[in-house]
Amino acid sequence: MALRHAVLAALLGGELSGYQLAKSFDLGVANFWHAQPQQLYAELTRLEGDGLISGREVVQEGRPNKRVFLVTAEGLAEVERFTAASAKPSFVRDDLLVKVQGADHVDTGALIAQLAERADFAQGKVELFEELLERMRGSRTEEEFLRDGEPLGPYLTCLRGLAFERGNRDWCRTTIAVLRERAGARADS
Repeated sequence: MALRHAVLAALLGGELSGYQLAKSFDLGVANFWHAQPQQLYAELTRLEGDGLISGREVVQEGRPNKRVFLVTAEGLAEVERFTAASAKPSFVRDDLLVKVQGADHVDTGALIAQLAERADFAQGKVELFEELLERMRGSRTEEEFLRDGEPLGPYLTCLRGLAFERGNRDWCRTTIAVLRERAGARADS
């Protein structure tokens, strides 16, 4: 997947400025695709040049004018082509996992601290996703929303982000407990 597809998917919900797109990435899209704001602005320029989005200037009083973007028919066709293509499996590439791989040969004190930091970060993301999902659902239950709520796509990707971060948090906590138990057993012997 290229950044272009993530940007097009984010713009399917309606017209957004570059700033709003960056916020959208921070809150939802970032759970499956990370990009810096400058990458997003550069991609908006490319997508507009390729005719996949159209931009227009919005005049604002007391603030600088802004450009907002909307997916064109050609952009929607590109999203449809991308959606129809086979998805490649994802792979984990995480330096913390490399560090844990070497846990048998290093002092685990620093590793435990890094795992605790990652667990705390994941917990923060869990809370963010839970709030976001609740806001999207409104007064409906999850079952009701999944049956007929809109927008469904962002909701489903947030559910995946929630499961991912819960998994990260739980794995870090379990790993910390195992490393501490083993360090304690070695100290007792």
